[in-house]
Amino acid sequence: MRAFRVGYLAAAAVTVAGAVTGRDRLQWFAKPLLMPLLAADIARNGTALDPVDRGLLLGSLGAATVGDVLLIDPDDDRRLVAGASSFAVMQTGYAVLWSRRGAKPRPAIVAQRVLAWLGAGALLRAKAPAVAVPLTAYGATLAVAGTLASDPALAPAAKSVAGLNVPSADPRSRLGLGALLFTVSDGLIVLRRLFARSSRSRRLTEGVILATYSAAQYLLADPEAHTAAR
Repeated sequence: MRAFRVGYLAAAAVTVAGAVTGRDRLQWFAKPLLMPLLAADIARNGTALDPVDRGLLLGSLGAATVGDVLLIDPDDDRRLVAGASSFAVMQTGYAVLWSRRGAKPRPAIVAQRVLAWLGAGALLRAKAPAVAVPLTAYGATLAVAGTLASDPALAPAAKSVAGLNVPSADPRSRLGLGALLFTVSDGLIVLRRLFARSSRSRRLTEGVILATYSAAQYLLADPEAHTAAR
């Protein structure tokens, strides 16, 4: 395994531990390192990337770094909205990247993403109207990027189940799983914001959010998933 990605996994583990135990200092130390470590891996191992694709990946990770820092305190609605704006930039960059790789929206996948987006938006409007509009707008960028990342055509030799590639040795086949994990993570952010009341439940949910988010980025920002011939 490549050194910077090992470092990323270590930083992710510390970040999750900080969230679960309520030790914000651990998060402040480790979480801002996550995306720079993936960016460093791209700089070292992504020399075969198309320059535009490389720029899109690095720019997306830069926006995600800003979002990561803002969301160290996920209970501050202003920081939550600002973080969502940063991640909207990231999702847009990813969507353009996968579109350049030939990804197309597939009806079955579009239907899944739209239903998830509408459901989350309805919950937000009913339970948290103050943040409903910006978070629903972010959800649209998530749905678009997730739809494109889940296109089986990105890994044509991979097996596909229900329109999604089964992860294999081909890094391209793991993009759909990464997009799904991102959707799960962001869905849990909504559920945590609306329904987690006790300190313990909020910490545990935040730990799961960060674990699924870290796994998603690990899969999505692998330069080897973007260097295969179009």
